[in-house]
Formats: sequence, structure tokens, C-alpha cells
Amino acid sequence: MSELIKYSLEFPIRSSVTILYNRLSSPEGLTEWFADDVAIKDKMYTFYWDGSEQSAKLQKKEMNEFIRYKWIDDDSSEGYFEFLIQIDEMTQDVALIVTDFAEDEDEKEEQTNLWTKQIAQLKRAIGS
Repeated sequence: MSELIKYSLEFPIRSSVTILYNRLSSPEGLTEWFADDVAIKDKMYTFYWDGSEQSAKLQKKEMNEFIRYKWIDDDSSEGYFEFLIQIDEMTQDVALIVTDFAEDEDEKEEQTNLWTKQIAQLKRAIGS
């Protein structure tokens, strides 16, 4: 297996950190923009889309700062996806940094487009 390409995308978000973190970490918040439904058991999140499902394990989190998930069907040791909430010290502007991995440049481009659409839905859900 070839090495994965790590990439990060930054999105400005007009929201309180608490509201944003809730949308990134709770089943109710994630169903507003990320999946049709979400179930959690222990640290395992199961995401449902149009009759299919995929599970990810919660790897790390820091309340109102970041949350990291790893797809359980991902055999790579380094692959994960992470949401990092960043606050500009001067302006107090909030940005969401999405970090993910792709197998090649084509997949990276597809995933970038998908994340851009997903984050647009997130912004609509929180009124940003």
C-alpha cells in the first residue's frame, strides 16, 4: 500500500465554539450536516447514509478544541479525519480545520470537493 497524502482544509465559521463543537461531536449535531443518522456505542460512531453504514472510532478529543475519528475499515496506521477549531487571537474569528488523508491526488480532489459541500451544509445548519 502506498503512503497516504495528508491534507488540511480551512473553513471560516461564524459560530460560537460550543455550538460548533456540538455539531462535530454529538449524534444530533452530526446528523444535521454529516450523515443521515449517527449512533454511538462506547467510542464507536456508526454513520448511516442512504441505506449504507460506516463506523469510525473516536481516537482523541478535547472539548471545544478538536475531535479525531478513524474509520474502522481503514487499514492504514496513519489515516484519520479530524476537526480542529481554531480561534484567531486578534480578531476572535473562528475557523474549522479539517484534516484527512487520500490515496492519491485524484482522491484528494474528490474528498476536498466533498468536504467543501459538507462544511457548507454545516454552516447552513448553524446559521453561519
